[in-house]
Amino acid sequence: MDNDDLAVDYSSLKWSELPPLNEETLWAIIYESIPDPQVNQILWHYLGYRYNPVENSWEVSQVNPEWLSVYPTPPDFIASRPATVKLTRSIPPQHKQLLKEQLGFKGYKLGEFGPRQTRRATAVSWLLAYLADGV
Repeated sequence: MDNDDLAVDYSSLKWSELPPLNEETLWAIIYESIPDPQVNQILWHYLGYRYNPVENSWEVSQVNPEWLSVYPTPPDFIASRPATVKLTRSIPPQHKQLLKEQLGFKGYKLGEFGPRQTRRATAVSWLLAYLADGV
């Protein structure tokens, strides 16, 4: 897979401290209170990607080989459907309903959502599965 279409200028990102991975943060992702770049940074962190701004490079030793083979640098999950599909497929079946079961999220109303909102919900689903696995 060619990753050029998913290229992110990592050096221009404003790197900030990640919020705690808790219910408040998960709802903030759904309600779009956390900006897209930071949602990506949260996902990248828990997938194992570590950015070194001094060297302008990624430390990827903690990244699952299945992710690394497709994404040697982390993708923009909010902009990329293929990356979000891979994220969805990596959620274990027993954790697929955690967004509803744990957060009580009923989904978006028809006409009030688009790809960005769906991808944010997928990010939260993946993060809930990550927490459930106790990784």
